Amino acid sequence: MPSPVSADRSAAQPPGRDSVETLITQARRLKGDVDAVRRDTRSDAADPEERWQRALYDLALHQLDDLDAHLAQLRDGPQPTAPVPAATTAVRPAQAGTPRGSLLTRVGSAEWNMLTDEATWSGELYQILGRDPAGPALTLDELPSLVLEEDRPRLTSMVTDCLIDGRPIDGEFRIVRPDGDLRTVHMMGEPVLGADGGTASMWAVLRDVSELRRSQLAVRETRDSLHRHRRREQTEHRIAAELQEAVVPLWRGSPRLPHEAPPALDLAAHRLSTAPSGAIGGDWYDALELGDGQTLLSVGDLTGHGVAVASGMAMLLGAVRGMAMAGTAPGPLLTLLNRLLDTAVQPALGSAVCCRYRPGSRTLVWARAGHPAPVLYRDGAGRRLDTPDGVLLGATPGAVYGQAEVTLRPGDLLLLHTDGLAPGHGGSTGGDPLLDLAPRLGAARSAQDCVRMIVEAFGGSGRANDACVLVAEVTS
Repeated sequence: MPSPVSADRSAAQPPGRDSVETLITQARRLKGDVDAVRRDTRSDAADPEERWQRALYDLALHQLDDLDAHLAQLRDGPQPTAPVPAATTAVRPAQAGTPRGSLLTRVGSAEWNMLTDEATWSGELYQILGRDPAGPALTLDELPSLVLEEDRPRLTSMVTDCLIDGRPIDGEFRIVRPDGDLRTVHMMGEPVLGADGGTASMWAVLRDVSELRRSQLAVRETRDSLHRHRRREQTEHRIAAELQEAVVPLWRGSPRLPHEAPPALDLAAHRLSTAPSGAIGGDWYDALELGDGQTLLSVGDLTGHGVAVASGMAMLLGAVRGMAMAGTAPGPLLTLLNRLLDTAVQPALGSAVCCRYRPGSRTLVWARAGHPAPVLYRDGAGRRLDTPDGVLLGATPGAVYGQAEVTLRPGDLLLLHTDGLAPGHGGSTGGDPLLDLAPRLGAARSAQDCVRMIVEAFGGSGRANDACVLVAEVTS
């Protein structure tokens, strides 16, 4: 294409070959670095954020391919308009290192002479538009025949504004190649003034940006998918948190059971939550006065996180309360609870400790299912209560749970907790840091003070899972 004098300035002189070669080297080095990082991401990843990252890497590579191709053309000059014989179609040295699918043939140029109605195209433009290089270049009147019908008004407007008002062209339209392939073309150009000041011709650079636009579309779609995924997660987290708070309040300090006067147990409980954005688990605690004057004490944990687990925990706690109110003893209660989980639509696993306290005899009847045994603090020392082990709820159909009985004394402290309080501890062997709290808890004035001490010792930041703690002190 000739170097015309545009409507407002002379054409810029091309940079030196050495400087362009340096830019090409830098662009290809950067492209290699980006591609190396891109290969570490999975295109078929289930995580929406990983798919979005992969799409961004693809887009960056397309843009670097584009830059590489532009610089190579700037260095080598335009391809000839005449078709190249098959024997000479080998990759030229200038194209060495250019990846397959490069944009090297996707940038073309054209000039339309308004005085002679002649058109001149570069060889690249014939390839972009899918035209035979041996055929004539299309005039401005003929060019819309290649353009998708709904984009023709846009092309007409750009050309008219350029020729009549002297405005630069900068816009896109879609073309349909003779082989039926749909391509997106970006066109930039200016009017060229003649000696009399009138528009003598129009020149333009046309780029095939189809791959670039597809990559940008992939980025938008994966970004939107990521945003939807995050909004859904936020909504589910809020619902689960509200459900958890409604069923298991964060703090329950020294509640007075409604019909006890004076109370036989001083009770306090606390739920230790993860960070505000952390997953909501299925931990619960409960203290309930039963109709026969006895008291139900229970803690448990349903495995998993999210709304389904929070709602399952609420269902499980409701079942515990209902069976306890009906007089079911702890062992048979866990047997029925296991059967309930086994028949649930969505299989789940859970653990629990269930206790009934009889204030008249100060007797505690209790059972457990795959859960840490309660800790009894007495006379400045602590120990885990002994009972036959029971399997996790929902793990073994038809499992039967035994129960144990222990007589308490005034001043005794009973601690029930879930696994998240002291992970890795709570079995019958190995060190148990909860037992080391015995001297401090023995000096506490109330169950609420005991809970505060336990939270101070085990409720630090960085907690991976929720946990619940329930303390009962025998007062009389």
